[in-house]
Amino acid sequence: MALTLLTGAPGWLGSRLVQASLEGLDGIPSLPDPDGPRRVRCLVMPNLDGSSLGPADRVQVVRGDLRDREAVKALCRDAAGAILFHCAGLVHPARFVRELYEVNVDGTRRLLQAAEEAGVRRAVVLSSNSPAGTNPRREDRFDEQSPYRPYMAYGQSKMLMERAVHEHQARGKLETVIVRPTWFCGPGQPQRQTALLRMIKNGSAPILGDGGNLRSMTYIDNLCQALLLCEHSPGANGQTYWVSDRRAYSMNEIVDTVERLMENEFGLAVAHKRLRLPSLAGEVAGLADGLIQKLGLYQQKIHVLSEMNKNIACSVEKAERELGYAPTVELEEGMRRSLAWCRAQGIHL
Repeated sequence: MALTLLTGAPGWLGSRLVQASLEGLDGIPSLPDPDGPRRVRCLVMPNLDGSSLGPADRVQVVRGDLRDREAVKALCRDAAGAILFHCAGLVHPARFVRELYEVNVDGTRRLLQAAEEAGVRRAVVLSSNSPAGTNPRREDRFDEQSPYRPYMAYGQSKMLMERAVHEHQARGKLETVIVRPTWFCGPGQPQRQTALLRMIKNGSAPILGDGGNLRSMTYIDNLCQALLLCEHSPGANGQTYWVSDRRAYSMNEIVDTVERLMENEFGLAVAHKRLRLPSLAGEVAGLADGLIQKLGLYQQKIHVLSEMNKNIACSVEKAERELGYAPTVELEEGMRRSLAWCRAQGIHL
């Protein structure tokens, strides 16, 4: 039985990717799996519950995190020829900026070294849009030729992570693929995404400027599809791919879509208001964010506000052309599934 190694479970993406690896994806044509049935070994932080990831005969849990050298070695033990999906990463540190580098850079180096020593065949590594920063103009789209222009410390940490991946690729002992997704959406979302849905319902979602700034979004199953395609495509070795839904959405469209679904399909009372702020508010938040991060500290709300007036949009043409990537879910259906998941989980919006 083929072996898959995975970091990032039981997080949002990691959990879904375990399920997709074992069972396939609803509404997606069967992806080629020449190795047949598989088992998945997951690196799970000691304080998290990994029991829901799957049956014990198919899913093995290794306790530890990327800062634990012995746990990383245990994840990769006896894994010659395996595939590694590295989905773990720190986006919003609890307090200190240094944690971004400890996890995203040092942790990735530690993991890839262990994978290389164990004879892992290929590592598919999850990056971010942040190493490329923000689009200079609304009509621009990032592609794989776009230069590094990292946004704040998180973008810097992911850029350094990508460079570590390139170093391992150059050594020729471990195949690597880098995937750059954008803003996630879909069922299984974390609390911060649910908080945004509540803000939209209650009329407090911030719209900076005219709200026409564009954001690429990535439905969770579209991303899982791309990751699995990266596993099996021989030509993906050494490549980087942007992955998102096929088109970008304006902030106005995102908020309008969620409002419409809440009211018309889920019977929720919606305020139909926005917290309208000048675009300058995003620039001021960015200055404050930069100053705070220079002090080695991190404040999530200020950082998020600093991005709310930015254009962060990409092209997925390379992934479509080389991987056969075919995103099947766009904004409306993705948000419909998110809202249905909230209701099924008893989450009050």
